[in-house]
Amino acid sequence: MIYHLLYPLHTSISAFNVFRYITFRSIYAILTSFLICFVLGPWVIGKLRQLQVGQFIREEGPQTHQQKAGTPTMGGTLILFAVAVSTLLWADLTNFFVWIVLLVLIGFGMIGFVDDYLMLIKKRSKGLSGRGKLIWQTLLAGVAGLLVVNHPGFDTQVTIPFIKFFTPDLGWAYILFAVFVIVGASNAVNLTDGLDGLAIGPVTIAAATYMVFAYVAGNIKISDYLQINFVSGCGEVTIFCGAMIGAGLGFLWFNTYPAQVFMGDVGSLSLGASLGAVAVITKQELLLALVGGLFVMEALSVIFQVGFFKVSNGKRIFRMAPLHHHFELKGWPEPKVIVRFWIIAIALALISMSTLKLR
Repeated sequence: MIYHLLYPLHTSISAFNVFRYITFRSIYAILTSFLICFVLGPWVIGKLRQLQVGQFIREEGPQTHQQKAGTPTMGGTLILFAVAVSTLLWADLTNFFVWIVLLVLIGFGMIGFVDDYLMLIKKRSKGLSGRGKLIWQTLLAGVAGLLVVNHPGFDTQVTIPFIKFFTPDLGWAYILFAVFVIVGASNAVNLTDGLDGLAIGPVTIAAATYMVFAYVAGNIKISDYLQINFVSGCGEVTIFCGAMIGAGLGFLWFNTYPAQVFMGDVGSLSLGASLGAVAVITKQELLLALVGGLFVMEALSVIFQVGFFKVSNGKRIFRMAPLHHHFELKGWPEPKVIVRFWIIAIALALISMSTLKLR
């Protein structure tokens, strides 16, 4: 809205010409979403306490987590509000891709909200069924994938990291591929959200990485120089990624150890799906497995643990899954697990950005 209100004035006031630059608007999208979370955070936490929306802790989880029972959750509503408002303020709202990422953010946020609502307020022990949640996620991701593929000029080829000349064209099957990326990312982030700040930190790092990818993919000169896919219009997604960074930092202020609030499924499902959608739009789909390698590790630890448990008649690979619980049960203090996982996320992000030159 600010872009549409002020940029047209540049013809009479030259200073307003600055609003044409994506970099300028991305910086202020970061600051806007950060301030929204920072200012509204205490009020939201107070309201969640008042509504008695407290975290439920599984008895089979680490015993040290029992003291977290009752900590306000569903704080992801604050993140969604901050990201959406900041994006609407600073992005070009005539851009098709901006509305796609907002659709995914809010749509998956609603799925998570219903799940949290049923479990925490209606006191259903499991919230939405796993099958029901997956069906809604698949339908919503399918709509997003269909819209993206039908966008004029969008390329259905898949970019392979580190490989320059092999880009298989999936055609209409690209929609199924997009669904896999978006739904997979959503659930991987959800599985990672088990310690104070463990999920929001790497989400913010991944958003910063994809902010770079969105900018270079949307710039015809830079994309040509780096020999990556040019996606007309995807530069505006940079503002959305910036809003995710700011909201992530603002939320981390209250979510850092010891957490005053948790994001809940409303936050983790929507943020993961948003990263998946951005990866699809920027044509860096498979690279998400490296950028979000920490989320992949957490998801695979659950898959391997469950599979091995079934085929081995009760034996386990890890002391507990997801992976962060394994290290907790090995005696690592929670802050040590969190910070070391953040370090891994930063290293993976740096390796991912190196692919811009290693092709």
